[in-house]
Amino acid sequence: MLPPILSNLRIPVVASPMFIVSGPDLVIAQCKAGIVGSFPALNAREKDGEPPLLDAWLTRIATELDRHNQANPDHPAAPFAVNQIVHRSNARLERDIEICHRHRVPIWITSLGARAEVNQAAHDCGGIALHDVINNVFAKKAIEKGADGLIAVAAGAGGHAGPQSPFALVQEIRDWFDGPLLLSGAIATGRAVLAAQAMGADLAYIGSPFIATEEANAPGDYKRMITESGAMDIVTSSLFTGVSGNYLAPSIRAAGMDPDNLETADASAMNFGSGSSKAKAWSQIWGSGQGIGAVRDIVPAVTRIDRLAAEYAAARAAICG
Repeated sequence: MLPPILSNLRIPVVASPMFIVSGPDLVIAQCKAGIVGSFPALNAREKDGEPPLLDAWLTRIATELDRHNQANPDHPAAPFAVNQIVHRSNARLERDIEICHRHRVPIWITSLGARAEVNQAAHDCGGIALHDVINNVFAKKAIEKGADGLIAVAAGAGGHAGPQSPFALVQEIRDWFDGPLLLSGAIATGRAVLAAQAMGADLAYIGSPFIATEEANAPGDYKRMITESGAMDIVTSSLFTGVSGNYLAPSIRAAGMDPDNLETADASAMNFGSGSSKAKAWSQIWGSGQGIGAVRDIVPAVTRIDRLAAEYAAARAAICG
């Protein structure tokens, strides 16, 4: 059963937090259009000596969504989420948890490790915690440590995708877990959102289509590459972060590498500390999921969501009558 905070969305979609790409402009647009918008806390980067940018981002998001809700009481904005990378190399984690707790962030998304104290912080401020997993073993550990729900990151998802079929992953999790379950992996149409629900997921977790939106914090070439590419243009590699992920082959070529002959990196090299080179890597090597064949133009986020909603309604009508 879904908690109330996830039960009244325009369509059953949570926008996934994308490194560098997701920021306040995109999150606010997504929430106003009726789906959960999200961003990684690490995207809010400030220079040494400056006040925490995360604090300013959360203030702006809450203020603008509150203003929208007052002006549109019959069509309130969806809630927002903040993604915390809980890997041990994230030197900002403790500080960012305190900021999110103080702002009473409603939805916390945790990645790269399950930690009970982060889930507890979410609960202490009235929020819920969703943890992303790539297999059933990690799913059980996350729930044991207090996560309220799971995000099944299946084959075909952008960024740090898992290798398992969505059919297999959702089936194994649903054998024992009846709580909130989101599915990620090549979902780019309203029909695919309905298919995720038919498999047993409650909501779809969508990222890559929102790269090709006006509000996304992505270079124009990145957005255009999304619209010009398809599933065959996605390369899976652990070279760039130490964890297997999906990336656009044309961006790898543009960086002077051969996408068909990439080295393999040791996961122990993964680093999300303040001195991480990952920001540079992601700014040059662009992540994407396999579903981008359905994305053919750069539009405002609300237009993309309107299309998803129309496709979802049509698919439900065609199948359910």
